[in-house]
Amino acid sequence: MAVKTTRRDLLNFGAGTAATLGVSTLAGELMPVRAHAQAGPASNVSKEELFYREDWFGEPWRKPEVAVLIHGNDESSVVWYGWVPRMAQEFRLLRPDLPGFGQSGIPAGFEWSLASLAAFVARVLDKAGVEAAHIIGAKTGGAIAMQFAADYPTRTRTLAVASGPASVIVASSRSNIPQRDRLGSAVSKEMVEYWNHMFATAPEEGAKGLRTALSKFDLARDGVLQRIKAPTLVITSDRSALQSVEKVRQYQLTIPNSRLAILNGDAYHIAAANADECVTNVLAFIKEARHRT
Repeated sequence: MAVKTTRRDLLNFGAGTAATLGVSTLAGELMPVRAHAQAGPASNVSKEELFYREDWFGEPWRKPEVAVLIHGNDESSVVWYGWVPRMAQEFRLLRPDLPGFGQSGIPAGFEWSLASLAAFVARVLDKAGVEAAHIIGAKTGGAIAMQFAADYPTRTRTLAVASGPASVIVASSRSNIPQRDRLGSAVSKEMVEYWNHMFATAPEEGAKGLRTALSKFDLARDGVLQRIKAPTLVITSDRSALQSVEKVRQYQLTIPNSRLAILNGDAYHIAAANADECVTNVLAFIKEARHRT
């Protein structure tokens, strides 16, 4: 059973109501549930289940291509709220909760590595009945997206990475309010409070696991970037406290058939802070990639 999120659902969620529908897997069946960003599982959902949200705002008779949106650490699938209204008019969106976050549990014996996290995304595609998709990731989700594109080339139509690291980095802090480095100096007080709450309530086991997966990685050294075959768009900001443009360009040039888009701003979580601009770049890139194939 496919579950679609409506525009009203998004508006209600934005107003603080848990109205965004999700999709979970149970014994091979899909079940609709309602969930907050970092809340515990709904009463009828086990944390042992793989969970993802699905959105499609287009005409019901169309069969759109699929795009997968992979979130970063201390987050869940709801953080793509700024992307869904436009993206879901063009694509069937799958927004998984990574293991240990949102409504997804951590599988027994799960190995915290980028390869295992990429395999988790592949399972999402399997459960949704999708052979190939446009893979999009932000920050840690960007690193996972690059690993996925390398490990599953036939399942990756295009790849888009927003502020995703390709090796171990330590973010410098330029302000006494860390979220202002993440979201930019122009961010509102309300947005800072929202993200502070999300981070404060993030499940520690999942956050620790993702940190473990990123503790020693280097995608260029390990040959991951060189194996990516899909057309790739890397997006960064010109004054990011996370990575300099030069550092991002260095790894982007290692990816065959890739390009770099540099946004004007000082946020490093540009998928959230510059959502509309990111979506514009991704939509244009995918359109161009279609024409080239």
